[in-house]
Amino acid sequence: MKKVFIIIVNWNGKKDTIECLESVRLLQVTSYKLQVIVVDNGSTDDTISQISKFKTQNQNLKLEVIKNKKNLGFAEGNNVGIRYALENEADYIVLLNNDTIVDQNLVSKLSEVMEGDKSIGIVSPKIYFALGCEYHHDRYTEKDRGRVIWYAGGILDRQNVLASHRGVDEIDQGQYNKTQETDFATGCCMIIKKEVFKKIGFFDAKYFVYWEDIDFCERAKKAGYKICYVPSAYLWHKNASSSDKPGSELHQYYQTRNRLLFAFKYASIKPKLALVRESLKFLLRDGVRRQAVVDFILRRSGAKNNH
Repeated sequence: MKKVFIIIVNWNGKKDTIECLESVRLLQVTSYKLQVIVVDNGSTDDTISQISKFKTQNQNLKLEVIKNKKNLGFAEGNNVGIRYALENEADYIVLLNNDTIVDQNLVSKLSEVMEGDKSIGIVSPKIYFALGCEYHHDRYTEKDRGRVIWYAGGILDRQNVLASHRGVDEIDQGQYNKTQETDFATGCCMIIKKEVFKKIGFFDAKYFVYWEDIDFCERAKKAGYKICYVPSAYLWHKNASSSDKPGSELHQYYQTRNRLLFAFKYASIKPKLALVRESLKFLLRDGVRRQAVVDFILRRSGAKNNH
């Protein structure tokens, strides 16, 4: 029986993390062995005590907490959990955002697809916006909420070095119900075979947050693995943290800097030149995008202002 480890990175998100664990507790675990790892990124709230309380009340769920001394970001925070899982003989590793609520068949559906094709290395499910967390909340009727798509596959526009989610903001009417290869899986939820890590290594900590999942998928594809989208597996994403909101300063900073990191690693010459021109415009202005470009030029990576 395969061993599946779910890794949840937490940073001062006790409410979301506990709600996520409540849904994970209800997973149908019949065809695999499950262990859950919460990696705490140096939280200053009482997350640890809350999770300890949850663990005491739900002893049927195998749950461990790893405490980092500081916020290592999404990339390295997950790497800490991944190393632990591999040391404990994981077959599959599921990365799961703490602000998600999972369907009870999520892991069994994901692992089923992995079992069926040795060339598949990474899989992501269909992801809906959680109720009330849609980007355009007023656009939808009450009956549509909970069926608004956040991710139904990843699209990587290589000419412009832009990443987007297929189906985002659309109401699910079965239009994305085909299992298929996709440009990238999302770090919000992806299942990864242990062999992938052994072949290509871990997430690149330079990104800290954003684009690290796309970089990881790019390396996996170059190593010969397929990346797939599986709609029969699904969950709901709250997508409500301050850093996650498009337009927030943190979002602008990491998206700008990390897009440059990715482009200069993988893009052809034409997109690189276009990004240089765009970056020059940012350098002529004040603001967070200017800082992002400066940090990229000076090879400052990791957390913003942590230099």
